[in-house]
Amino acid sequence: MTPRVRVALVVAALAATAAVVVVGSAVLSAKDPVSQATVAQPAKARPGAPPLVLELGLRDDRDARELRKAARLLRAGRRAEAATIFGEDEALEAKLGAAFAAWPGTLGRVEQLGALYPRSALVQLHVGLARFWAGERGALEAWREARDVEPDTPYAVRAGDLLYADFAPGLPLFQPSFPLPKSVAELPPREQLELLRRAAAKGVGGAGLVHRLYYGLALQRLGRPVSARRIYSAAATAYPDDVEALVADAVGRYTKESPVEAFSRLGPLSRRFSEAATVRFHLGLLLLWQGNVAAARKQLRQARSLEPGSRIAREAGRYLDELAKVDGTR
Repeated sequence: MTPRVRVALVVAALAATAAVVVVGSAVLSAKDPVSQATVAQPAKARPGAPPLVLELGLRDDRDARELRKAARLLRAGRRAEAATIFGEDEALEAKLGAAFAAWPGTLGRVEQLGALYPRSALVQLHVGLARFWAGERGALEAWREARDVEPDTPYAVRAGDLLYADFAPGLPLFQPSFPLPKSVAELPPREQLELLRRAAAKGVGGAGLVHRLYYGLALQRLGRPVSARRIYSAAATAYPDDVEALVADAVGRYTKESPVEAFSRLGPLSRRFSEAATVRFHLGLLLLWQGNVAAARKQLRQARSLEPGSRIAREAGRYLDELAKVDGTR
């Protein structure tokens, strides 16, 4: 594993375990082999079966539980058992799961699903994975389709990981400098999300900003970057002089295909709010996502020194400590 890949995985893992976790769902796992696959056009078939990517969010219905169980069996190599469970469900996830459980020899079935559901990011992501594992051309085209047809889904985010393999998996998450209200943090995930949604919609006073930003973060964690971007943008419009709202708006605009959207906003904010640790921290975070470790480390150090003892300073220190384990430099 190259140093760049190690850093990318560390960054993704840190984001998934951030101190400001809300809704309790980290969508993209740094340990998932999907995000670590090389996406160069393969010359021949890869061994084993392509990995199945199921992102069911906060669903806890019977079908979701059965799909998760089957996916676990598939990862454990218990393919016949997984196939039995998938075969009892008519959902698209189950149809793809059944095809992957019966691999090899089922590329045609996956292609058939791709033709039937051209506007499904879920299906197009798996069409690309199936082509890639079979050594066929067209994987990149399918992943671009997955990214573009349903951009507000975790499957589009995962497709972006495969299209931009040099970046850290997933997308950078905004991290508020203030804590989530205890009355919200203690709720079960689904209730937490609904309360944040309702409170964000009201948007009254300082508490309205807190709820808006945490609702945006929850949407980010659930793999809905477009919806999160709208929430952050609305917060920035409502609070044009609040550094937290403006930084959240900048981070929400980050995409791997056009990172300048975010950097072009954070740069001026670093001058306008020169003493705000949150600006430096998020500049460092975005630089890390692109693998620019030296520049990122500089920004994180500034964030840690600007507001010693703050939530953001502690988070910056956590990133610096983990990066030091990778390359031995503090």
